[in-house]
Parts: sequence; structure tokens; C-alpha cells
Amino acid sequence: QVQLVESGGGLVQAGGSLRLSCAASLSFFRINDMGWYRQAPGKQRELVASITSGGTTNYADSVKGRFTISRDNAKRTMYLQMNSLKPEDTAVYYCNADGFPLGGRNRDYWGQGTQVTVSS
Repeated sequence: QVQLVESGGGLVQAGGSLRLSCAASLSFFRINDMGWYRQAPGKQRELVASITSGGTTNYADSVKGRFTISRDNAKRTMYLQMNSLKPEDTAVYYCNADGFPLGGRNRDYWGQGTQVTVSS
């Protein structure tokens, strides 16, 4: 089964850190771009950070300098190191990957989401 599984969310005080992980199943034949999105209550889902298969990164202005996205292609895993967390970072964080299974079509895949809550 082609799937993405996130982990690492939780409750943290403002100024603290969390590290999210997103593991892609072995059913993926190829994984291209990957990214982290988040959705706060009553708001639209927004891009937090993205990374290409070659390692080129892109960040939302609101997280630049605080968050770092990375990936380990051999482990099929993507990470989001979140430092200096703020209450406004509270949201459900979703992993996204563009890829395809052997014999399948290229498309976007989403994880189930992991809750990040930052208390003030």
C-alpha cells in the first residue's frame, strides 16, 4: 500500500522544539518533491516547507530561520525540525509527496496528519 506516515507531533511550550518525521512506504517506486503543510482550525491548508529529490528547499516566510526541512532518500523519510515554536504554529501538520508506485501514475499523496500544539 502506498502511504505516508507522520510522527513526532505533540504539545510544547512556546520557544520549544519538535521534530516531525514522514516515512514513505516501500510501495513507492519513485518519490519526487516532498513537503510539509499545516492547517489550523478555521484556516486553509498552507505550505510550510518543501524539498525536491535533489535537496532544494523552500520555506514559508513565517517559518524561515526557525524550521528546517530535510530528507533521507535511502530511508524514504522526510523531516521537519521546528525550533523557536510560537502559538501561531499550532496546527495539524501534513506530509505530502509527489510520486508513484511501480506501474502506477504520478500523483500527490498525503499523510494522515499529526497535531502540533504550542502553548503560550
